Amino acid sequence: MDLHKSPAPADRRPVPPAELRCSDADRDRIADILREALAEGRLTAEEHAERVDGVLSAKTVGELERFVRDLPAAHSRRTPSAPVPAAGRPTPGAIPADPEERVVAVFSSAVRRGRWRPGRHMHAYAVFGTVEIDLSEAIFEHQQVLIKAISVFGNVEIRVPENISLRGTGGGVLGNFEVSPLDSGEPNAPVVYVDGLAVLGNVEAKPKRGKLVADILDRVSSKVDRALRKHLDR
Repeated sequence: MDLHKSPAPADRRPVPPAELRCSDADRDRIADILREALAEGRLTAEEHAERVDGVLSAKTVGELERFVRDLPAAHSRRTPSAPVPAAGRPTPGAIPADPEERVVAVFSSAVRRGRWRPGRHMHAYAVFGTVEIDLSEAIFEHQQVLIKAISVFGNVEIRVPENISLRGTGGGVLGNFEVSPLDSGEPNAPVVYVDGLAVLGNVEAKPKRGKLVADILDRVSSKVDRALRKHLDR
């Protein structure tokens, strides 16, 4: 007779889908549904802005779904297919899911400029206000930076150095969404992706003439050296 008690089995019940943590791709999918609903007249500009703000702060799949459960597009049954990144968007998974930095202006203005360190993920949100993101003198610690710009009766201006790469995809509803593509000749140069929506507002991203990231090679070399030293010290 075995007197040894076996340990209680661990709880391996599957996590309900609604409680799973959502990804940037999940947020993009919900944002696209909201964008279509706004264009079709199913949502007002105010309703759209309120839901988009909720989408950006959602943590789980269930929290995301509640923003579109009253929209027909959320219930359409489509054959799942492998995700294909749209032109101007980073490949899924290429940018790690770091904490997001937000720049918000509601009936006001918000500015990021000078020698500052942008994160991998940024959200610019202008509602009857102005947001200015100037990366021309920024210290790029990450090679890929994604900026989600939402403008509702507002203005979002993004400026980048001339020697980085700039990509963009987005749209406007009675507004202007304009990204001036830029290709750097340096393979290690930072790449800035701009995505979002302008509703009766303006989103504009373009290079700032005469501004260069002068330390691209030094920055990359320094990161490699630090990583190598950290590995050797283990």
